[in-house]
Amino acid sequence: MNNLFKNKVILITGGTGSFGSNFLKKLIFTHKNFKKIIIFSRDELKQFELQNSIKSPLIKKCRFFIGDIRDKSRLIRALDGVDIVIHAAALKQVPAAEYDPFEFIKTNVIGAQNLIEASLDSNVKKVIALSTDKAAGAINLYGATKLCSDKLFSSANNIVGKKKIKFSVVRYGNVFGSRGSIVPLFTSQQKKKEFITVTDKRMTRFNISLEDGIKMVEWSLNNMKGGEIFVPKIPSFRVMDLAKVFASQKKIKVIGIRPGEKLHEEMITTSDSFSTYDLGKYYVIINPSNKNIIKYYSNYKKFAQFKSYSSDQNNNFLTTLELSRLVKNFKKTKLKNFNY
Repeated sequence: MNNLFKNKVILITGGTGSFGSNFLKKLIFTHKNFKKIIIFSRDELKQFELQNSIKSPLIKKCRFFIGDIRDKSRLIRALDGVDIVIHAAALKQVPAAEYDPFEFIKTNVIGAQNLIEASLDSNVKKVIALSTDKAAGAINLYGATKLCSDKLFSSANNIVGKKKIKFSVVRYGNVFGSRGSIVPLFTSQQKKKEFITVTDKRMTRFNISLEDGIKMVEWSLNNMKGGEIFVPKIPSFRVMDLAKVFASQKKIKVIGIRPGEKLHEEMITTSDSFSTYDLGKYYVIINPSNKNIIKYYSNYKKFAQFKSYSSDQNNNFLTTLELSRLVKNFKKTKLKNFNY
């Protein structure tokens, strides 16, 4: 795995977010043998803070590049000499997407196509795009934009021509404790001695740790053929069980489902089931239009047809005790101090 990044130039869009900043730390403190890392993001203050938070001489091999994926010309400039792209930039707040839909389309869809075209015009070899369980069976605008993005990246392999470039997608569930997620919200409410707010008692979600998300991206980069959507086998949790870690039943308030919010999440729909294979630790959804990967994955066990992979039908649920341990660890690290 260490040879994956050896002497390579890696660009991370959305590089100052939870995933991007910790992927940067993983490269610096674990892999070390990269040629250069480019952090591509819009916020110069976050870039400054991230740069100063990393105490390693290898930070000198990192470039902090201000830019927006909506700006194709800026992407082309940033991608000069890049070998590997990890695309983590996105707008992702569900209620905000319902209120300002076209802003999400400009970043999550048009921005994705800008990156594809800029990568094709450069000498990039591999592009992995991060997706979300909200893209499967999408009912909200955010999920719809990520579904569209997934389709763009998986189908981009059809237009590469003679270029040696591969595009694939990693789709996973909620990253425990990531910025804007439910755990920081509950933590803040608990600290302020407010009610812990739950939108529906029946709600379930998938859960993945940030570290496992990073490992999955590494694995996918190492194993991608181009055109796949990789899906992890991860546990679910009941939102009420998580709320009970923070407060007693009397301090939990049900406020109703927000605009665009789903009761349960899916990562593989019944429609996806016909083109999904079981790789052991992960599933892979393949693009039916890509004959090369159909042939490659045909030797793997097929996912059960007419079945879905949803958070409420999962065979693996986190217990309240397991959730309590995760919360305790989150409060200790607060993601910013994630160590490798």
